[in-house]
Amino acid sequence: MTDASKDIAFIGIGKMGLPMSVLVAKAGYAVTAFDQNAARLNEARAQGIGIASSPAEAVAGRAAIVTSLPDDTALRAAVLGPTGLIGTMAPGAVLIETSTVSPEASAEVDAAAQARGISYLRAPVSGNASIVHTGALSCFVSGPKDVFESVKPLFTAFTRAQTYLGAGEEARYAKLSVNLMIAVSAAMMAESLALARKGGIAWQDILKVLDDSAVASPMVKYKTAPLRARDFDSTFSCKQMAKDLDLILGAGHSVGVPLQLAAQVRETYGSLVAQGDGDTDFIATVKHLERLSGLGEPKL
Repeated sequence: MTDASKDIAFIGIGKMGLPMSVLVAKAGYAVTAFDQNAARLNEARAQGIGIASSPAEAVAGRAAIVTSLPDDTALRAAVLGPTGLIGTMAPGAVLIETSTVSPEASAEVDAAAQARGISYLRAPVSGNASIVHTGALSCFVSGPKDVFESVKPLFTAFTRAQTYLGAGEEARYAKLSVNLMIAVSAAMMAESLALARKGGIAWQDILKVLDDSAVASPMVKYKTAPLRARDFDSTFSCKQMAKDLDLILGAGHSVGVPLQLAAQVRETYGSLVAQGDGDTDFIATVKHLERLSGLGEPKL
């Protein structure tokens, strides 16, 4: 991007959007942010981020707009419609959408963007709120390739790696595919750990077995660390995982892929939410299987 195009807007500055916007500002961009939550705006202001009083003010004259929103409903409300971002962005601007949303909602945004002469990049990020401030997120990108290449320096300000996948909704399917693997892995770990405990293996011992075995993927090692201390504070909640599994199942239905494991794991997360663990980390599948197996807290 040229120096003249370093004015960036961030719409949605929650757990992911705020630290991403701070990284972009540190990389030399002029960042203006908007969020409907006043506390988030105050936090952004305290970290040196410019604050707009409305989405229209935030995007006015900006070369690129980055959105970080919780779901399809929030995306449609923020971007589409007579007062949405698409209607207030200048033709030729770039919309970079980093959320986990459905391919269908994303395609609606694409159609509206094309009608206004706005370039649209789907760029869902992979990672969580515990690492975003380090710049260790990765992202999947789809949309016009030349536009992606032109704004790549902006991406490198808040992600360590970017994988370009195609001109359409490929990035959306990539993010849902990765999250499906994460959800099923969490359910698989829960069953494995419960079985090991029932077989008389001490808690720390079975975690070491997993870490030193052929199944010790980055995902497994990422979760054995907090499990050693029985730390279920959320990096990505059961409620969020249930939402993503709904998107995954919807995507599977729309393209004719039977996602049997996804359907089963969605019911597990539904049970966790119903039992009051909605805001607990998604690895609370471990607690769920322990309850079903009659296991109490292990000796640490």
